[in-house]
Amino acid sequence: MKLDLHCHTREGSPDGKLELLENIEILKEKGYQGMLLTDHDSYKAYRYYQKLTDKPEDFLVLKGIEYDTIDAGHMLVVMPTGVKLPILELRGLPVALLIEIVHYYGGILGPAHPCGEKFLSICNTLRGKMSENIYQKFDFIEGYNACEDADSNMRAMAIADKFGLPCFGGSDSHKADCAGLGYTILEEDITSETDLINYILSGKTTLVGGRHYAHTTKEKLGKINNVLIYCFWIYNKTLSRLRRKARNLELMENHIIDAIRANQHAKSRYTTLKDSQ
Repeated sequence: MKLDLHCHTREGSPDGKLELLENIEILKEKGYQGMLLTDHDSYKAYRYYQKLTDKPEDFLVLKGIEYDTIDAGHMLVVMPTGVKLPILELRGLPVALLIEIVHYYGGILGPAHPCGEKFLSICNTLRGKMSENIYQKFDFIEGYNACEDADSNMRAMAIADKFGLPCFGGSDSHKADCAGLGYTILEEDITSETDLINYILSGKTTLVGGRHYAHTTKEKLGKINNVLIYCFWIYNKTLSRLRRKARNLELMENHIIDAIRANQHAKSRYTTLKDSQ
């Protein structure tokens, strides 16, 4: 089964120029059987898709998200079918807490374009450089991203190999001419987010690859792109602080912190008991 596991849309991402239905048609023409919606901190496009009365036939649309952490760049997140976590639409969680929340509710996550640009990619954040053991807590690595160059993708795949993690591959498409330039091939068909999660956690093979997209904003701007990156860093920090209260309310109202702490305590007790035996 051939999937694009990193897709943005006009309906869901502020920088998306490609409408969801147009993206689907392009992918179908290129022989894809499905896609993972990974808009920035938003499930808007998936909610739009659910409301459609005339959905495209023979094509799987999965609900995912590209989450902006405060300290480790962008993370691709897939939650089980039917699980709704509003906090994932509130950017700015630290990666350690994000990992705990996603895993507690049965989801999977991994760094997007891990060797890409500063602040956006875990390898080029202080968190990623200081705590390499963080990779052991991920479920996959985005090993192929069509908007990254060959060196970036090769280093990403090397990280996946080092930690024994499967790879995701996708186009990271924001425009029509990028759609379908990155892919993931699975050994068997899946029909839902839960199927994809089970597939990844079972250790089954993924084959990733594609063709480099040479018309990204960073390549057009050259060195000036560095200014844009620092502007994004300020933008991300500012929005994260503005939404801190909303995140805290969501955490408390849904007892997420208490649940995670109880889960950690149970794991600790089990480990202690096992060691004593």
